[in-house]
This record gives sequence, structure tokens and C-alpha cells, in this order.
Amino acid sequence: MNTKKNKQQRNFDFMKYRRIATIISGILIIISLASLAIRGLNLGVDFTGGAVIEVGYPSNANVDDIRATLEKSGFDASVQSFGTDKDILIRLAPEKEGANKANISERVLKVLQKQTPGVEMRRVEFVGPQIGDELREQGGIAMLLALAGILIYVTLRFEFRFSVGSVIALLHDVVITLGFFSVTRIEFDLTILAAILAIIGYSLNDTIVVFDRVRENFIRLRKESTEGSLNISINQTLSRTIVTSLTTLLVLVALFYFGGEIIHGFALAMILGVVIGTYSSIYIASSSLLMMGITREALLPPKPDETEGTIEELS
Repeated sequence: MNTKKNKQQRNFDFMKYRRIATIISGILIIISLASLAIRGLNLGVDFTGGAVIEVGYPSNANVDDIRATLEKSGFDASVQSFGTDKDILIRLAPEKEGANKANISERVLKVLQKQTPGVEMRRVEFVGPQIGDELREQGGIAMLLALAGILIYVTLRFEFRFSVGSVIALLHDVVITLGFFSVTRIEFDLTILAAILAIIGYSLNDTIVVFDRVRENFIRLRKESTEGSLNISINQTLSRTIVTSLTTLLVLVALFYFGGEIIHGFALAMILGVVIGTYSSIYIASSSLLMMGITREALLPPKPDETEGTIEELS
């Protein structure tokens, strides 16, 4: 019965291509780090400070026309629909001369009313540079604490080299995702930071599923090589990985296209994270175990008495 199951089981040789995958990942990480070092991220008002103004239009508004009008008037503004086409959210970068908050909102409203009579002010919020700096620092600390917690958790659950492998995979996902936003200059705000933290959780979950099966197979398949055990483990969890990733992507793609501008960045970051995280749990996390020389002896329980038999014989 076991023989039939093994014959039916898919047997893709993932580890055969681990060097190619490592080279591709290395190139992407170098590009990402270079872009982050030279160009940085295009930080939004949440991090740099500035004003957030919500206005209501009497009829459907054209975002491009509003953006062009504000730029002509000297405002460095980000414009997007908020809820409906009649509700517009405007994010203004802080002015160099430090103009009065109320004055900024009044000037923006006058410009918009001159273009379209009947525009109403709904909400005005101001984020100071100091608050923006605090948000940036706290976001970075949150990411570091998440990675440290994962390192401890995986070490306690598996073995130290497993924890290093999982953190390498997570750093791989985060760096490439951040690099994408740096290269494309898409505005990086708090919603995208939240997506980055969610990516860490999603990618870890996928990696833990693979690692659980690796640990089981290290104990059960004693005649298999380390590379063979990793291949078998990835193949056994592949269906679960694909189904989980595809169903998640379906929701995220729907959010990206129909969720509106306000959630556009979050959905895009999550789509990237799911794709990269699925790839890294198969190649990066598993390949790192091989590179660190993981062996089944590190995970095997103490040898049972000869009268008790082996696990393989008992099963």
C-alpha cells in the first residue's frame, strides 16, 4: 500500500535547481539593496509629515485633472479617490516655508472651488515631521522584533539552523519587496508597512509547514539523503502551498482592481509578498538548510532499544 502511494506521489526535483534559484535571488537582492541605498523609498505623508485633506465633489471627480490643477498651483500633492468617485483624498508634502495648517487647507479648497464650484471640505489632518520620524522608527523596530521572535520560536520548535533558514527566507522576501517599491517609486505609506509585516507572517507559515514535513521525513526516511528528504517534503506539501497561495492571490487581485486607490498599495505589496514568499519557502528556506549542513542526526530522538524496533519498521 505504501509503495502505491509513493508511485502516485509527484516527484519534482526542486533541489536540482537550487543554485539557479540562489543566483536569481542574489541578483534581485543586490538590485534591491542598491536601489534602497541610492534612491531609498518614496515615503508618503505618514512618514515625512504633511497634510491630509478630504474633499467632497457634487459629482464624479477626475483625479488626474485635480492633480494637474494642484501641481500648477505649486502644491506637491498625491490625489486619489476615497470611497466613491465624489470623495477625494489629497496628501500634501510639508511646505518648505512651514505655512499655517489652516492656510494650506484654505488655499487648496480655493483652488479646487475655482476649478469646480461646490467642492466641500470634509476633513483636514496634519502629520508633523517628528510624528513621521517616530512612525518610521517604530515600523522598523516592529519588523526587527518580529524577526527576532521568529528566530526564537523556530529555534525552540525545531533547531537553530532551521530558525536561521526561516529568517534568511523572510529577509529575502522583505528586501525584494522593499526593493520593488524603491525601484518603481510607488509611494510607501503605513498600509504598505502593514503589508510587509503581514508578508512576514504569511511566508513564515508556509516555511513552517515545509519544515514540519522535513523534520518528519528526516526521522521516517532514514535511508534518504538530506537533499532527497527535502525534495520529498516539498513535494508532499506542494498541493497545500499552491492552493493556499492561489486562493490568497484571488482575494488580493480582487482588492487590487476593485478595492480603490486607498488599498491599492497594500494589495500590491501583498501580491508580491505571496508570490515571493511561496518561492522562498520552496527554494530559499530549504536551500539554506543544505548550505548550513543540516543532518538528520540533529533532529533524531535518542536511539530506542533494539527490541523496540525502528520507527520505519513500526509504521
